[in-house]
Amino acid sequence: MKCIMLAAGEGKRVHPLTFTRPKVMLPIANKPLLEYNIINTKKAGVRDFIFIVGYKSEMVRNYFKDGKKWNVKIEYVNQGTPQGTAHAIGLVEKFVDDFVVISGDTIFGEKDIKKIVKTKNSIGIFKVENADEYGIVETKGKRLVKIYEKMPNPFINIINAGIYNFNREIFNFIKLTKKSIRGEYEITDAINMINNKKTIKVVMLNEWRDVVYPWHLLDANEEILEKLEKKIDGNIEKNATVKGKVIIGKNTIVKSGSYIEGPVIIGDNCKIGPNCYIRPYTSIGNECHIGNACEIKNSIVMDNSNIPHQNYVGDSVIGQNCNLGAGTKIANLRLDKKNIFVVLNGKKIDTKRRKFGTIIGDNVQTGINSVIDVGSIIGNNVFIGPGAQVLGELMPNSRIF
Repeated sequence: MKCIMLAAGEGKRVHPLTFTRPKVMLPIANKPLLEYNIINTKKAGVRDFIFIVGYKSEMVRNYFKDGKKWNVKIEYVNQGTPQGTAHAIGLVEKFVDDFVVISGDTIFGEKDIKKIVKTKNSIGIFKVENADEYGIVETKGKRLVKIYEKMPNPFINIINAGIYNFNREIFNFIKLTKKSIRGEYEITDAINMINNKKTIKVVMLNEWRDVVYPWHLLDANEEILEKLEKKIDGNIEKNATVKGKVIIGKNTIVKSGSYIEGPVIIGDNCKIGPNCYIRPYTSIGNECHIGNACEIKNSIVMDNSNIPHQNYVGDSVIGQNCNLGAGTKIANLRLDKKNIFVVLNGKKIDTKRRKFGTIIGDNVQTGINSVIDVGSIIGNNVFIGPGAQVLGELMPNSRIF
């Protein structure tokens, strides 16, 4: 059996992080989101993959190559212009018989993937608190009644989880699928058609984590870090404190006076401290510098970024190749303690979080004593001058003084 991994999308709702990478390459606990699905699918017994790629496909190809690092086989099909999930799956007709399809930008558990692999003609479903952002699924017992695309005020909170078991018959219905109101060929329309002819089974999943908006990376990061085991490959100087489940990569040095409280992961070739405080649920990538009198909590800091002098970063995502000037502070709690709203792609959104700092794209620099207010979204290649205050959404290549 082969696994078709859908990895072609940009992920516009995860801007600004996806201006410079496909959504499946967003890092969680220092691994691309897509890598967790490869690992869990392999554990479920499937080692033969076809990746459907498109947006910035070279990043996926360069990282995963032929799959040998994970002891799997990976081949690639480029979707070209995005035309929807049905179009993407239709591209592999010549290469598969029975197969599973996995949405690469959602993390699925090993046991759930195994259940889908064993259940022919099936789709995975999951129960969520709020189904507004998803297609919902009407079921009867263990069979599908109908899949509905995203709707306001959904009448059920069981959603289409984005994992399927198909045989070659699906391609006949893909060819009959017409464009949806979104202008795409949707695999859900093909499934509804085939469900009128034969039974499609539903499989309730237990482990499922989606990333709709960039702040959802923090939830996924927290879940993954909880599962990791302590491992110290770097050098910890005398008078540095490392407590709990902490992973420290090769050639990383933790200088005297640093206090690290797990679960935390720190990549290779990092310089940590002296005299910094790294609090739980923080992921720090490779080649990073966290310096004197800095505090970081519940955040993701991507590769080659520096937080070197008297900075506070809380409940935030910092992109690659960023540098925070001395004294830059990120606020993460409103004075009235209410939910934090953001403006993303020009649209106001409730994050449903009381604590949330900022999302910063790649190649951002801040000047000394700059202040970033709660819920700020900062595009890539932005310069923020000394003493400047940031509030709201900054477009890529902005200059703030």
